[in-house]
Amino acid sequence: MNNLPKVTKNLLIINIIVFFATVVANRWNLDLNELLGLHYFQSSHFKLHQLFTYMFMHSNFEHIFFNMFAVWMFGRILEQVWGSSRFLFYYVVCGVGAGLVQELTQFVAFMPYMKEIHALQAMDPTQLVTINGAVKAASEWLPLFNAYIGAPTVGASGAVYGILLAFGMLFPNQQLYIIPFPFPIKAKWLIIAYFVIELGLAFLAKGDHVAHFAHLGGMIFGLLLILYWRKHNRSNGYYQR
Repeated sequence: MNNLPKVTKNLLIINIIVFFATVVANRWNLDLNELLGLHYFQSSHFKLHQLFTYMFMHSNFEHIFFNMFAVWMFGRILEQVWGSSRFLFYYVVCGVGAGLVQELTQFVAFMPYMKEIHALQAMDPTQLVTINGAVKAASEWLPLFNAYIGAPTVGASGAVYGILLAFGMLFPNQQLYIIPFPFPIKAKWLIIAYFVIELGLAFLAKGDHVAHFAHLGGMIFGLLLILYWRKHNRSNGYYQR
């Protein structure tokens, strides 16, 4: 740990501390993911700071383990190449960008149902309502909509996918061994595969409680930032510290 660059080390420490704080808080019936996770902007639970805090929250051990493993494995290399300030800026931009894309995705997903939600709120709770072929009382529909809209987004995955993209752009021909494949894969092909897989899952794996569009958002914001740095730092590319 002492050999890690300072930003990478502090990101690991902060995320791990917050995760264990979340576990402890749950025992006292305090849901930190609910407070600091990213809520849909039209929800009464939404706060602007959640665009930053959500990326330090994780839902379970597997979630934080794989995210922090990627930060350790690839983030430290980017920090050594870019320097601490630039790497931290990149990480935050990718994380916030992923959150913004998630908000936009939810807005598009929820818009067709907003009329129904407002109508349900004005109805007699016992009145039967048909939505997408299902018949329920108005009082039964509202909690379903509220739960869907109110579920927060958590995790550093958007920033992590931005890190993966940057590594693939800086070291496109670096050979990587990825479980379960017994052969090395060049970083550029791996990143392309990740993007294609996430894009497919975003449209096909609805209801899996994974923010696939947020992952894509982290990669897109990372790509835009790197291209901007390349354009405005032609003499030394994006290796400036």
